[in-house]
Amino acid sequence: MLVFKGMKILGISGSLRECSSNTTLLKILRDLPFPEVEFGIYPDLGRLPFFSPELDDGDTPGIVTEFRARLANAEGILISTPEYAFGMPGVLKNALDWTVSSGEFTGKPVAAISASPTYGGGDKAHASLLLVLSALSARVAVKGSFPIPAIYGKISKTGEIVDPAIRDLLRGVLSELVATIRAPVEE
Repeated sequence: MLVFKGMKILGISGSLRECSSNTTLLKILRDLPFPEVEFGIYPDLGRLPFFSPELDDGDTPGIVTEFRARLANAEGILISTPEYAFGMPGVLKNALDWTVSSGEFTGKPVAAISASPTYGGGDKAHASLLLVLSALSARVAVKGSFPIPAIYGKISKTGEIVDPAIRDLLRGVLSELVATIRAPVEE
């Protein structure tokens, strides 16, 4: 169970691999000293059943209800995703599909990054994710959302920061998300 003490931000990795660079980026973000922020990482993306409207007709699976509650409880969401076959991973799209009818992303401040060993930084997955977040009516932290190219030159496979600039880059992502959370909502 995630326990929040300050501004609640929930991280979601689009990768199921524990040692993925996108999950590692979320762990680095979680461990950054950042005043007033409590950063948790959603651990059960791979356990969500495949989305079907028939499963959401009054007897929604418990894990989906719990996922939605964690999203609703968070003041902001930070998604970090790899790129698979020029798009976001199916497991991430599946999780987002579970929120279409329930609306947890509606008006929710979200930052989105994609990290890849390529020089495009997973730009196609990033564009795909932003398109889906737009459909979900999320409030995207535009300056806190971008692809991160050549990730293997920035962090090691063991999760150590190789390029010190990545720490500042990630602090910037978190700062932009916090600013989006605090910004008044235009109607």
